[in-house]
Amino acid sequence: METRQSNSPDNAPLENLEEWEDFVKERYPESLVGTNPNKKEEQFRDYENTARPSVREFYRLNHQHQTLDFVQAKHREFLDNRRREMSIWEALEFLNTLVDDSDPDTDLSQLDHLLQTAEQIRKDGHPRWFILTGLIHDIGKILCLFGEPQWAVVGDTFPVGCAYSDKIVFPRFFEANPDFTNPKYQTRLGIYEENRGLDSVQMSWGHDEYLYNIVKDYLPTEALYMIRYHSFYPAHRENEYGYLMNDEDRRMMDWVRKFNPYDLYTKSHTKPDMKELRPFYDDLISEFLPAKLKW
Repeated sequence: METRQSNSPDNAPLENLEEWEDFVKERYPESLVGTNPNKKEEQFRDYENTARPSVREFYRLNHQHQTLDFVQAKHREFLDNRRREMSIWEALEFLNTLVDDSDPDTDLSQLDHLLQTAEQIRKDGHPRWFILTGLIHDIGKILCLFGEPQWAVVGDTFPVGCAYSDKIVFPRFFEANPDFTNPKYQTRLGIYEENRGLDSVQMSWGHDEYLYNIVKDYLPTEALYMIRYHSFYPAHRENEYGYLMNDEDRRMMDWVRKFNPYDLYTKSHTKPDMKELRPFYDDLISEFLPAKLKW
């Protein structure tokens, strides 16, 4: 997989980024979408024992290194100092250079998968901003092409600066995180206030938070929640961290749940017809977003 990263195994334990998504789909099977969350412990597979060693190592690195200081440093590095100006199509084409040569079962590109997601949303009759969200929601993975390690690009997201929920995947790996031994960060609320709202909460760093900050001035609130929190599985699939949310967060999390099945379960081996689809998406992008964005 060409990611322009270091060849160090500490940087890239996964064979490809989709290996993480495959793990999430195993943990949250499509057949259990919408089921009673109280039954999950009985119904879900014992994912910690069945996960591939590469996935386990990925989560170990993620949980060890995603500290509050790390997150704040990444905000300064990537959001205060943008690297280039690109249109959405240029960003998608840039993402397409994240080539996966390790999967013999598909020759579909990153863009193909995003178009599959968007087209299924379109087929189901959702609003235009929802379709656009499906198209762009993973563009933040270009962080890999800027040299970021996998564990700082993908993975289930979670708040930093407060106690870790035991519903986060592989919670024991947080014991190696420096914040784990800081009492200020390990109370229920940590540095936050009850029901103050997720906008005041620092989330672990990755493609979700990055893209949200790129497009936050242009899209409807519902779309921004989908982008920013679609990997926040402890909240939208495990019903954790409700005490950090305000009323708007709770309402908007329903939109994240509507988006989640499209994110996880729409990939297929059928290649979208770019020539046919391009005019529709050109028009859709120009409706909501400027010609160039700072990345």
